[in-house]
Amino acid sequence: MSNIEVTFVSTALLLTAFLLTVRFDRRPGEKRLGFFRRNGLVVGLYLILCVAFWCIVTFVMPMVYMVDLSFHPKLPPSMAGGPEDVFTLVNYRMLLFGSPTSTDEWNWLHLRSFFGTIGISIALTFFNFAVSYPIAYYMAQSASVSRLRVIVLLLIIPYWVNDILRAFAFRILLSYSGFMNSLLIWLGITDTPVDFIGANVALYLALVYSNLLIMIFPLYNAIEAQDHNQIEAARDLGASWWHIHLFVVMPHAKPGIASGMTLSFMLMAGAIATPLVLAGPHSLWFTPIIYDRFYQLFDWPQGAAYAIALLLACILFVLGVMKITGLKLGEITK
Repeated sequence: MSNIEVTFVSTALLLTAFLLTVRFDRRPGEKRLGFFRRNGLVVGLYLILCVAFWCIVTFVMPMVYMVDLSFHPKLPPSMAGGPEDVFTLVNYRMLLFGSPTSTDEWNWLHLRSFFGTIGISIALTFFNFAVSYPIAYYMAQSASVSRLRVIVLLLIIPYWVNDILRAFAFRILLSYSGFMNSLLIWLGITDTPVDFIGANVALYLALVYSNLLIMIFPLYNAIEAQDHNQIEAARDLGASWWHIHLFVVMPHAKPGIASGMTLSFMLMAGAIATPLVLAGPHSLWFTPIIYDRFYQLFDWPQGAAYAIALLLACILFVLGVMKITGLKLGEITK
């Protein structure tokens, strides 16, 4: 079968598996109001068709096509579908060993970049949570309505600027002769400029900053739904502030924590513009390597294999978060 035929057949099988999962995931004796009874026939059909088109055409089918493409060799278009267009693991062998035939040595350059990207993205995700949690808690439990509006406005306004422009703004701010170094020298904190870009400080700060809202709003949504009397009761019983947050607030906010962390991790690991602009000379983020496979080497099967490897790492992270928090995927997406 051709790539297009494999894509359509695989998509149909995935949709069938999804529908069967939804059908048999109901708890015994659980009664639910029908979807069309809740929304009406016209609105229900509109929602189903629009969501199905969006998910299938813009996500499922491209992903299935990319998975199939990753198992094919690089061939001229005229040879696609011919006798030489066979399933192969050569693209994944290139990721692991850097050679289509030899397995004597590991491809440490790309593997180090891959695992470094995953590890740093996890660390930055936890740092993002540490920064976002106090803000979200204050917004949900302490801020007045007027202050909440001001905080939300201050959080949203910077995101009116394009992501690439924000990356260049961080480069201007943290460059060797930028504003931050000029300020540090003027204050007498340092005599020589600090190489923030070479040390990847600018890259890490920009990645965290770009995903603050992705973490803050799910946390705020989960914490805001908690009854404030529970927190007051814990405080009246003599619980310390860290005990209240660790054993009262965070267990209630688990869906928001899981949602924010999974989204932040996937967006950081999959970032492309920010690493291209802010990565230091000794930094090797994995997404620019994928970009080079596609648009420098024009080796789309190899680029697809690299992208699928990164996608699998993101899926494993999501599954790990679900396992740790004890949540189902539906609870995270609420």
